Amino acid sequence: MVSYTLAPFQEPRGVMRILQFIFAICSFATTVNFTNTLTMTNCDNGTTTRSWPLEYPFRFGAEVCKKSNGEPLFISANVTSDAQFYVATGVLSLLYCVFIIAVYAMIDELYKSKTEIPLADFMLTTVLAVFWLSGSAAWANGATALKGVTDPTELKRSCGNLPGCTVTVDSFSRLNISLIFGFLNFFLWASDLWFLYKETIWFQSRQPASSPGV
Repeated sequence: MVSYTLAPFQEPRGVMRILQFIFAICSFATTVNFTNTLTMTNCDNGTTTRSWPLEYPFRFGAEVCKKSNGEPLFISANVTSDAQFYVATGVLSLLYCVFIIAVYAMIDELYKSKTEIPLADFMLTTVLAVFWLSGSAAWANGATALKGVTDPTELKRSCGNLPGCTVTVDSFSRLNISLIFGFLNFFLWASDLWFLYKETIWFQSRQPASSPGV
């Protein structure tokens, strides 16, 4: 019979893992499930309405209208690498949380007795914290680029401000939420390092030895 303990989840290191698990799901779910639509009406010397989807992995490119000099206006924003790195960080974090939660629950005594395991936990958490910072920063840059090329005011101006030209794009609020989750994940993983550091031999070797009883 497999034995397990919930004692680690009454400590900060266990609680943090549960929070990291939840917010990792939220971060990549809000990104891969995000959909938006750019719609342009009467912007090409006609009465047509055309729409283009904006969705993961955000490899967007389209000829949207003719400029005033007759040349086609092509807009593009390929932020696939930024989005995929961000989502991959979320998936890796989720998998690691599942693994380490199982370690805490099933072999916590071994975790505490083997100095190598807390050190590995600390170092892998450090790597994932760096991934969250760099991934969130890259995704914020990609999201800004995506918003820039679909800016309605700029598109109308580039198309010659034709009478009746209407450009609409749906809300980017869910995309903004995914960015908030990203930086929140960085905070969770970085702050968890202190609790994990206290489990390592680096911290324990610095503690003064207990005085023998009299």
